[in-house]
Amino acid sequence: MAYLLESVQYSLHPESETEQRKSSLFSGPEKRMVSPKLSTITALALVFFIFTNESVGASYHPSEDTSFASQKVNLSVYYASLCQPCATFIVKNLEGIFHGDLINIVNLQLVPWANAYVDKTNHSIICQNGPDECELNSLEACALNVLNDVNKHYALIYCFEFLAIEGRHKNWQDCFTELELPKEPILNCYNTGNGTEIGQKYINEAAPLYTPYEVLPWVVVNNQSIGKEYENFTRYVCEAYRGTPVPAACNPR
Repeated sequence: MAYLLESVQYSLHPESETEQRKSSLFSGPEKRMVSPKLSTITALALVFFIFTNESVGASYHPSEDTSFASQKVNLSVYYASLCQPCATFIVKNLEGIFHGDLINIVNLQLVPWANAYVDKTNHSIICQNGPDECELNSLEACALNVLNDVNKHYALIYCFEFLAIEGRHKNWQDCFTELELPKEPILNCYNTGNGTEIGQKYINEAAPLYTPYEVLPWVVVNNQSIGKEYENFTRYVCEAYRGTPVPAACNPR
């Protein structure tokens, strides 16, 4: 288990001590993400494994308290699947909530289709970064709709966005194999147009929240936007949380 944790932490955090022994997943915070395919498969599979097991094995179990659900902090992320800052946030920043106990106090809502709009002449959806983004938005909307487990739908979206950063988003089907997730239910959703229908719902939901072309990702904590501070979302979540005990992530050493 310790080796698995080291592998995941290494893959996602290039400053780890294993950097001299392995080729890095990141070349630096300001550079493009690069990795051999084998490293990508290993990292993604391990990330999914750790997410699933750490959520079950958290140090405390607030779900046992019937009042806890109302104390959870709502964290909503409005994004577009081929928006590079959005992909970077999902892969490099948001994944941190799964490595500790922060996920236990958060209701995470991922909302693709940001900056998309419905063409009133033919009722089709136009995406900011073209048809490929519409396709990936639909797939991610279907993943969110079909996979109710936050660990699973986040892991799949993480994989899609990882490929988007590398410019390999057309290889999205590889993610199902790498993560051993069922492909058929999500493809059925996509092929029947349900992903687009969900997209129209998301677009209507997001319309009152921000003006298109504002900063993306658009991160909202308990219905309050944090604007350009989105990378510091943990601080806002911790400030909004009113329950006990306080997660270790809210008490950095």
